[in-house]
Amino acid sequence: MKTGIAHLPLHYGRAPHWLFQKMKLLAREISLAVLHEYGRQEFLNRISDPYWFQGLGCILGFDWHSSGLTTTVCGALKEGLKGLQTETGIFIAGGKGNTSRKTPLEIENYLQKFSVNTSAQDLVYASRMSAKVDSAAVQDGYQLYHHCFFFIKEGQWAVVQQGMNEESRWARRYHWLGEDVRDFVCEPHKAVCSHEKKQILNMVAAGSSDSRHCSVTLCREKPLKLITEIKNIQRLDMPKRHGIRAEDFKTKNLEKVLISTYEQKPPDYETLLGTKGVGPKTVRALALLSEFIYNVKPSQTDPVRYSFAHGGKDGIPFPVDRKQYDHSIDTLRTALKDAKIGYSDKLRAFKKLARFEKSG
Repeated sequence: MKTGIAHLPLHYGRAPHWLFQKMKLLAREISLAVLHEYGRQEFLNRISDPYWFQGLGCILGFDWHSSGLTTTVCGALKEGLKGLQTETGIFIAGGKGNTSRKTPLEIENYLQKFSVNTSAQDLVYASRMSAKVDSAAVQDGYQLYHHCFFFIKEGQWAVVQQGMNEESRWARRYHWLGEDVRDFVCEPHKAVCSHEKKQILNMVAAGSSDSRHCSVTLCREKPLKLITEIKNIQRLDMPKRHGIRAEDFKTKNLEKVLISTYEQKPPDYETLLGTKGVGPKTVRALALLSEFIYNVKPSQTDPVRYSFAHGGKDGIPFPVDRKQYDHSIDTLRTALKDAKIGYSDKLRAFKKLARFEKSG
């Protein structure tokens, strides 16, 4: 289930080395505190919460409104919890750019190395489909470049991934929680938050049900017939309001994909979307043909719906207080050590503070 979307200004660069080293330590201690008090599933729940994740980035000292918060926080969690997989039962795969493409291999390596009794096939499928949905089925102008896959030894998973729109210079972050996923291609959103709403192509909306069905039906038609229809559409004067433009399609490339889908005859839209070679252009072409031939329109509704504790790396709202940062790490580390031998007063104090913050 997709649990949220966040929008952030697109910033390049990275956290200073000295700050990232501290981020890893604090991210580890915060994660261990959550695991100690609430367990592994709650850790996934919080990772999938866009507000909690944003708050974590602020606590770690990253720019509260920067796109870099996503990649840096995921990196700090992955590095901070490295070597503790046996103790925590938490596994983190993927990352930015080329690293994201290694996610399936990382998942399989984790399962083999730590003898985790869960299905590699199911986890790899969840990783690929969550990325496919946000890159092809939800076409909002953001190209995915970061994919981080979290899972626990019981088999549950969460995803944090981000896309960029270089033209608008904004990034959009997508959060997924696997526990309640029933259908990857029909309303996978649980809660969505964003400042920006616009017309897009949303093939996983409930309102796109007929379009999904027709897309699958079309894939069983002979490719030559579909290519002919596409060329006919290209001769029409399409209205400006239409979100799908026929001139975007190169029929030669499209024909190769349609031959593949015709030969495989996918039984449903999820299988169609997961088919190799089916990307944004194929999804758009099938949606356009469904509207042109069957008069069914896809949804174009956007699925959108802490202050710093230690300062920010760019000095906003104030420079990172290194002494206070180290004190926070040591305080959490000591509290966890004491809690494990029965002295949990400090952790209880943190919980009381959290309740006070919520009621304030």
